[in-house]
Amino acid sequence: MKGLRIIVLAKQVPDTRNVGKDAMKANGTVNRAALPAIFNPEDLKALEQALIIMDRIPGSTITIITMGPVRAANIIREALYRGADSGILITDKRFAGSDTLATSYALALAVRKTGKYDLVMCGRQAIDGDTAQVGPQVAEKLDIPQITYVEEIGEIKEKKITVRRRLENGVETLEAPYPLLLTVHGSAPECRSRNAKLLMKYKHACTHTELLHEVEDYISLHDIHPYLDITEWNVDDLKADVEWLGLSGSPTKVQRVESIVFTVKESTTVNGDEEGINQLMKELIEHHNIG
Repeated sequence: MKGLRIIVLAKQVPDTRNVGKDAMKANGTVNRAALPAIFNPEDLKALEQALIIMDRIPGSTITIITMGPVRAANIIREALYRGADSGILITDKRFAGSDTLATSYALALAVRKTGKYDLVMCGRQAIDGDTAQVGPQVAEKLDIPQITYVEEIGEIKEKKITVRRRLENGVETLEAPYPLLLTVHGSAPECRSRNAKLLMKYKHACTHTELLHEVEDYISLHDIHPYLDITEWNVDDLKADVEWLGLSGSPTKVQRVESIVFTVKESTTVNGDEEGINQLMKELIEHHNIG
């Protein structure tokens, strides 16, 4: 069969394992400058599923699309190091503050702009929002079928694909035709490591904006090797309606943000015998820590 054209939607997210008192801004948006930025874990697993398909079906291609500030190009490079073919960064100050509805609108426009595709893949959810809404919303805007919570790729045929999805109380095997959107569950296999040869090949890959800050030697590399160019699109390139983007296009509003930092003020020593454990449980219940 012919190769599949796969688009992977990925997000650079703040590492929520290091959340502190400055993690949120006063307007309820994430203060990304205060947290380290990483490749969203489930999006990375979606990339692995795409790479598995590419390994099985010769001629398949993978394009990474991410939306965010210029520094989000880092995860496109990470994808290229692992086997993706190309990447597109959607970046514009007018995207700032977008909720899932505005984000899915922009991503759907980007997917359409790439032309014909067979599969759109992404993680089930991002760790900075945990909504699991963007993937399904993109599918709705593209008017294509979707399968969520995908754990494993099964049989791949000319016009349809079989996948296994992870549910709360078991697994389910489904079959659907192309074009199709898949969201990948956290129980899917971890993504493969960087490939040393690909790392050397793409280590100077960058967007047009990044290239403006490079020295002449790096610029000449892009003239010789066009594959080092990471495509960069803004609101105008997507022909997007600005009223549907950013804070103005985001009906989700955070009414209040409260930063809670736990500190140890006192400690209690508990005897390891049955009497000590019973006393600890009694105190926890009395103070409404449990129960």
